Amino acid sequence: MDRMNSAPAHADSSPAGNRAAPEFLAHWVVKTARSKEMIAWYGTVLGARVVHEDQQIAFLAWDEESHRLALIKVPGFLRYAFPFARLRRKVYGIDHLAFAFPDLQRLLENYDRLRKAGIAPVWAINHGPTTSLYYEDPDGVRLEFQTENFPTAQDTADYFSSTAFAENPIGTDIDPGYLLERLRAGEPVAELLKPGAGTRPGNAPRSGRRTITWKTL
Repeated sequence: MDRMNSAPAHADSSPAGNRAAPEFLAHWVVKTARSKEMIAWYGTVLGARVVHEDQQIAFLAWDEESHRLALIKVPGFLRYAFPFARLRRKVYGIDHLAFAFPDLQRLLENYDRLRKAGIAPVWAINHGPTTSLYYEDPDGVRLEFQTENFPTAQDTADYFSSTAFAENPIGTDIDPGYLLERLRAGEPVAELLKPGAGTRPGNAPRSGRRTITWKTL
């Protein structure tokens, strides 16, 4: 997994003199009653290792940083006391964290690796600017794994200003397994990044608001 403080390959530099923004996202912290399940899940998904664990907290890392994720352990009975906590993000608060992959091949090979481990995306979509796969950890925290569909930030900015984006700002559902088949068959990546390319023949692609369901919300 790439460093969280690494900018996308096509990202433009920040304006000179901008001191308001921090340099990078250092870590995030989750309160959980499922620490064992969370440690196992992040170990599979991100290759995370435990760098410290005691009765109150666990620190996980997957690169040269001291830690990237901290799990604050709360009593196990709380998973039953708040049965709807997993659904909270569907209606309020932070929706997801996004992680960038450098290219479509890395994104889809990772999809295949996780699929074989029994972890499937809850949503797979070509947003237009990105091709994105969304996963949920055991507590319902959602991670977006994405790759950029355009080679430069200016190309992406131009797309945001286009009629195509105005008509469909959400995107078009994709079948990542189908995209991986086509990629391995040697089809050009540029073709696979186009909206609608991820739909198997004979299936009508779901686009726009039709992609929003209780599962993908």
